[in-house]
Amino acid sequence: MNLDYQQLIKKYPWVVQENQNCIVSPDSDGLLCGLFMSNYLGWKIVGFYDGKVLVVKNDIEPKSCVYLDMEIFRKEVKSVGHHMVLYNKKHLPKNWVELKNCISANNLRDFDMKNNFPVKYPLGTIHLLLGIVGQMQKVNLPIDSLCPLLYTDGTFKNLFNYPDNCLDWFDFLGAKITKTSLNDLFYNEHYTIYRLMIALNNLFFELKKINDGKKGGDKIKISDKNGELINFNNKCLSQNTQDKAKSFLALLEQKTGWKYFDASWHWGQFDIFRFQKGIIKPSQGRYNDLMSKNPLSLAITSRNTLEYTLDKENIFLK
Repeated sequence: MNLDYQQLIKKYPWVVQENQNCIVSPDSDGLLCGLFMSNYLGWKIVGFYDGKVLVVKNDIEPKSCVYLDMEIFRKEVKSVGHHMVLYNKKHLPKNWVELKNCISANNLRDFDMKNNFPVKYPLGTIHLLLGIVGQMQKVNLPIDSLCPLLYTDGTFKNLFNYPDNCLDWFDFLGAKITKTSLNDLFYNEHYTIYRLMIALNNLFFELKKINDGKKGGDKIKISDKNGELINFNNKCLSQNTQDKAKSFLALLEQKTGWKYFDASWHWGQFDIFRFQKGIIKPSQGRYNDLMSKNPLSLAITSRNTLEYTLDKENIFLK
């Protein structure tokens, strides 16, 4: 079965509407999503959310934005993500309606952890957006764009570790159809294995240059492991953090051709919201208990790990 993009767009028309405000995850997938949507639909990136801290341009309501690369468990909030969020489809939580405005890759196939974890979505949110927006307009992917798009969220690792699952998802997303962006990306014959290794090695080198010789040049750190805000000065991202983020976006622009428009990205002043982040080992009982607490977001990242966020201050209900 292939994804019916027209039905998807009919159900979630906001995903292809122009000039919207969005919040992105502060990693390579989220930043690629922001760069892509700002280029093709004129979206504005007005904040970042990492599961512990949310920063939003100070004249904008958090619940009015579209959230990219995350699933927001609030029915009035629009979001697009690729994480597994359902434990068992035979026991849907009573408040499952809270995801009515969320496009989640695994939910599109009714996939849950109990029955489908080995075949969960193996790509990034950017690849799902490429498929959706590509239904409405031509998306150009130059050869150099293939490397960062295969790098993000460890996509290249999944291609080699789980080729059967990746090919199955390519079928579902319609990537075999020629003259589409996903076909250009995944069925392009430019990269031999050797060429891909060299391209990825060069990309790793560029990322380390951005971050003073260390890993991490592909993300923006807005909080530490304890959920404390970092890299901010007076509610603005520090200049050093901004410079590194803009260097990464410039690298993506160089490779994808998607322009970085400074007016489309907000770096401060921000309103800052802190949340309670937690981790549990998934089970039906623990999942039911968590869902009764109405989490703001969640992701089952392994058979032993479910990460979640609680909005104790009810920020999204204000």
